[in-house]
Amino acid sequence: MEFVKRMTKNRSINLLLILISIGFIVSCAGKKPVEQISLEERYKRGQEFLENKKYYNAQQEFQIIVLSGSHTEWGDDAQFYLAESYFKNKEYILAISEYERLTRKMKYSSYVEKCRWRICQAYVAESPNYYHDQSNTDKALQKLQEFIEEYPESEYRDEANNTVKTLRNKLAEKILESAQLYIKLHAYDSAIVAYESLLTQYYDTDLAEEAHVGIIRSYSLMKNVEEAKNYYESNNDKILSPNLKAKSQNYISAAESDNSK
Repeated sequence: MEFVKRMTKNRSINLLLILISIGFIVSCAGKKPVEQISLEERYKRGQEFLENKKYYNAQQEFQIIVLSGSHTEWGDDAQFYLAESYFKNKEYILAISEYERLTRKMKYSSYVEKCRWRICQAYVAESPNYYHDQSNTDKALQKLQEFIEEYPESEYRDEANNTVKTLRNKLAEKILESAQLYIKLHAYDSAIVAYESLLTQYYDTDLAEEAHVGIIRSYSLMKNVEEAKNYYESNNDKILSPNLKAKSQNYISAAESDNSK
C-alpha cells in the first residue's frame, strides 16, 4: 500500500515537471529573437538621426557603439559624434565631457583638434552676460589660449583670436560697470582703482579708452584739476576717439570752473 502511494506521488511530481518544461519551451518559442544590429549599421543610423536633428536618438546609437565597440574602427568616430549630438542639442557640459574623453583616451585620433575647438565653443556658449559670474568666461579664455598656442596653423585660428577679443571685452565691461557705479556713489577713489584695474588687465580692449576718460572724470569730480590735467597730457595719445577727447577736456574745464568760483 505504501509502495502504491509513493508511485502515485512520484508520477504527480514528474507530471508537474513535464508541464513546467513544456510551458517554458512554449514561452521561449513565443518570443522573437532580439534584433541584432552591426556596429556599422548603428553608426549609419546615428548619423541619420544626427542629420535629421534627432539628437536623443543619435546619442543612444553612438553610446552603444562607445560602450561595446570603442576598440573597433568605429570607436573614435562614435565618441566624436556622441559629443557632437550633445553639442548640437546645446547640452554643452555633457558635450565637453565627451570631447574631453576622446582627447584623453584617443590622443592620436584625427578628431582631436576639432574636439579641442568644440570644447572652446562649448565654454563660450556657457559664458553668461557680463553682469553675471564669469567663471565660464575665464575657462573659455583659458581653453582658447591653449588652442591658439597648440594649433597656430589651425583653420579656426582667426575665429579663436576674435573670440578671445570678444570675451576680454566682456570682462572689461564688467569692471567698467563697477567703476561707473562707484562714480554714482561719489566713491571716486574706488572708481579710479577700478579703471586702473581695467587698464592693467584689459589694456588691449575696446573699453580701454573709456577707462582713461573715466580716470580724468574721477579726478575732475574730486576737484583735483592738476591731477586730471597731468593724466590727460600723459595719456591723450591713447584716447583716439575725438568724442572721448572732447569729453575729457570738458571734464577738466568744468572742474577748473568750479574751483574758480
